[in-house]
Amino acid sequence: MLSRLQYKFVNQSGHFDPNLSDAAPVLPRSRQDNASIITLERPPIHRIETSFNMFKTVAKIRAHKLCATDLQYMFLFFVGVFCFFVVEEPKLAFKILIALALLVAITIPITSQFFFPFLPIAAYLFLFYSSRFIPTEWRPPIWVTVLPTLETALYGGNLSSMLASHPRAVFDVLAWLPYGIMHYGAPFVVSLLIFVFASPGSLPVFARSFGYMSLFGVIIQNMFPTCAPWYENRNGLTPASYDMPGSPGGLERVDKLFGTNLYTSAFTASPLAFGAFPSLHSADAVLEALFLSHVFPKLTPLFLVYVLWIWWSTMYLTHHYFIDLMGGATFATTVFLIARWNFLPSPQKGKRLRWQYEYIELADYDRPPTRRPALSRSMTPLGASEVEENEMSDPLVESKKRSDENDYY
Repeated sequence: MLSRLQYKFVNQSGHFDPNLSDAAPVLPRSRQDNASIITLERPPIHRIETSFNMFKTVAKIRAHKLCATDLQYMFLFFVGVFCFFVVEEPKLAFKILIALALLVAITIPITSQFFFPFLPIAAYLFLFYSSRFIPTEWRPPIWVTVLPTLETALYGGNLSSMLASHPRAVFDVLAWLPYGIMHYGAPFVVSLLIFVFASPGSLPVFARSFGYMSLFGVIIQNMFPTCAPWYENRNGLTPASYDMPGSPGGLERVDKLFGTNLYTSAFTASPLAFGAFPSLHSADAVLEALFLSHVFPKLTPLFLVYVLWIWWSTMYLTHHYFIDLMGGATFATTVFLIARWNFLPSPQKGKRLRWQYEYIELADYDRPPTRRPALSRSMTPLGASEVEENEMSDPLVESKKRSDENDYY
């Protein structure tokens, strides 16, 4: 496990506060006076880039040293190229405009700080939409019996059929709220809460975690197509084909209840009608609950109730087996642990808003606290790094391997 970088803050008097960390500080020195301690103002860890100068991004790219984490952009590039050539609608000219708009968005500093973390989410959305255009000869066969067989073997029966056997209008509404409404708005609400209340740098970590989890979820659904409970209820265990339409399941009753055709039309034309495993409804809910529990640990029971509510609604509406939910939950937990151990800044006691943070810190989760050694690498306080002569750069945060303002805001 990579050692965790702990970020330091030098107070207004220019002296390091040893209570901020148990690691020995190594502060930047002036090249003309190696014994001096540089006095710094309050670090701009809350700053949001407001520049429109593209040359700043170009200069940053030229000065950037390649590292292993840059492979993610090559992967996202290949996903984008695949979607570009597979998608038949919109036409070529409009696809080129979308690509150029995205390129400009990640080049202008004021927008790049948001669109760089958004790239995995964009790749997920593009791939999900593109799934409808993947040629049938490229697709694997649809697994019809594997999920119900595993469901019976592991849990002794079809839990979805049990929960959906006695539908009621009040249950339909209770299932529709988290599945058809809250699920789609939750990522935005969670992002806002993390931006305001979590330590600076947490929101890009959540965005990337959410994006990559969803992206790989869609890849698995395309490579391992499976049928949801609604298919078994409608067609039994007969073989499925890609020309079969999707189904809204229990949401059809919600459409009838409200006199609409929203969910019936949307799910019938779904790009991934046979993408039951893993459940991204479950994965999204679990990932959101884990991140919010990291920020608001006292509210963990409330977030757990939301996850259980989502789980019940997906089975009641016959959109997922319970094994799909467990697959999504396991996927989300794995992604969260990777993010927490490597990238997610630690919350600090007494700090309720991001604007109250004077420094940020990545906890050393892989070592016992009593044996945490002093760091061996040169570290700089937030708001300063060693550059030419006496000039001080103004990075938002210094990463373990490199300084990249686009990763944090």
